[in-house]
Amino acid sequence: YEFHLKKIIALSTLSQLGLMMSILSMGMPLLAFFHLLTHAMFKALLFMCAGVIIHMMNDMQDIRFMGGVSLYIPMTCLCMNISNMALCGIPFFAGFYSKDLILEMVSFSNLNFLIFFLYYVSTGLTMFYTFRLVMYLMINDFNLMCIYNLYDEDYVMLKSMMVLLFMSVISGSMLMWLIFYYPCV
Repeated sequence: YEFHLKKIIALSTLSQLGLMMSILSMGMPLLAFFHLLTHAMFKALLFMCAGVIIHMMNDMQDIRFMGGVSLYIPMTCLCMNISNMALCGIPFFAGFYSKDLILEMVSFSNLNFLIFFLYYVSTGLTMFYTFRLVMYLMINDFNLMCIYNLYDEDYVMLKSMMVLLFMSVISGSMLMWLIFYYPCV
């Protein structure tokens, strides 16, 4: 298991890039580009929130020592939770639109059952490691080993996180209307 916060998020990015490359290999470049754009919104927010948490924890990156941070930096944790929900593909967040379309296209393609199964398992594993990250960061007890100055008062950072939060919620539906053509019936 990985316990460094930035490494977990970076490995998650590699997993999503692998998903995009497999969609490209299926001959759907527009769908891969759509997933790249929606993924960029909430992943940028996720890295930004991780940077704030690491900075407030005096550069500690081990998630085993970070429990209970939602009590001290609630706005950052709200942004991180919404970004994680978008990463999991929870309905009506940005990640839902791209992941649902990817799984739908995989279901309708001529792939064998093993590849079909791997797409669904990788989506499920994304949810598992995301919930693990949330559990370690926000649900476990805060052990005060790396406390420095936990507060949500960097308004420049909060404003930029709120813009990315807004885009993490609406970019999926907005980009779906802009990228994909739906003829009028």
